[in-house]
Amino acid sequence: MPELRELLAGAGFDDVRTYLQSGNVVLESELAPDELERNVEHLIEQQLALAMTVIARTRDELADVVERNPLGGVADNPKRHQVSFLRDELDPAVAEKLQDAATPSEHVVIDGREIFAWHPDGVARSKLWGRLAGKDLGVAATARNWTTVTTLLQMADE
Repeated sequence: MPELRELLAGAGFDDVRTYLQSGNVVLESELAPDELERNVEHLIEQQLALAMTVIARTRDELADVVERNPLGGVADNPKRHQVSFLRDELDPAVAEKLQDAATPSEHVVIDGREIFAWHPDGVARSKLWGRLAGKDLGVAATARNWTTVTTLLQMADE
């Protein structure tokens, strides 16, 4: 993560901060999110020799995700409450397969470019989680638990 921070700061991004060891970055940029994604993907590939998908949200987009959390009244353990951030909206057929994969105790809400999921029994044996974490979504995606989502928003507000 220090190398990633240095790379991004060296590329001209301001106030670059990371959270945990999973590629969570908060930074300041004048670029639109889609342009930022392309630029950071290119930097990482060229400088670190890693092909990675980058999903970006503005501070206001992230705040909107937290505000409209449709599972806030159900999810009582932030480690089992996940948000998948998508580059584009899901194909309706893929969305239907996700709904079908949820067990009776799980909840999944697809809302625009985010998928909110609640796994009360954990993610280890969840078929839903397997689909959310897999390549079968048909769009670039990354998932974060609710603790990470809210922490990233707090960092963006600092």
